[in-house]
Amino acid sequence: MSTLAYLKSFFKDKDVASVTPTSRFCVRRVCQPIDFSKDITVVEYGAGAGVFSRYLLQHMTDDSHLYLFETNEILYDKLQQIKDPRVTSYDQSVEHVNDLLPKDIIGQADFIISGIPFSFLDPDTKSSILSQSYQLLRVGGEFLAYQTSGHLEDSLQDTFGNVTTDWEWRNIPPMTVYQAKK
Repeated sequence: MSTLAYLKSFFKDKDVASVTPTSRFCVRRVCQPIDFSKDITVVEYGAGAGVFSRYLLQHMTDDSHLYLFETNEILYDKLQQIKDPRVTSYDQSVEHVNDLLPKDIIGQADFIISGIPFSFLDPDTKSSILSQSYQLLRVGGEFLAYQTSGHLEDSLQDTFGNVTTDWEWRNIPPMTVYQAKK
């Protein structure tokens, strides 16, 4: 994806946390827990220009589904170039994710992948998004996130009761990778 699109978005939108797309190394690291041989439902927060989305679609079964959330207009326009019947896109905030998604998805999502900059959010908004994420996932479902620091660990521990962290150094900037299971 175009670094130029990310640069434009970074300077125009206070909620965009990166000047470059996520590296293929980080994408693979975050997606490591996903069993792509099964039909899955994935919700992606902060889909950007579709780096994760395209990777997921290359590996997902035909009966899987991907729900994308992106509020930045420039990046959302890039997402609209993805023409795949398994994709549903929203140009709205995940602050109300459980009100926006179809009701039959609540409690049934297999994975949530999140690149939204939680460090930019006030504590109540962060807590609300994580609580809704917990409700959105099926039992055994996983919240997979990547952030520029370790700030999300305590919040995930509070919400999910478990969290593991790892680092992906081959990304600019390096990312902390989180995994929490419902």
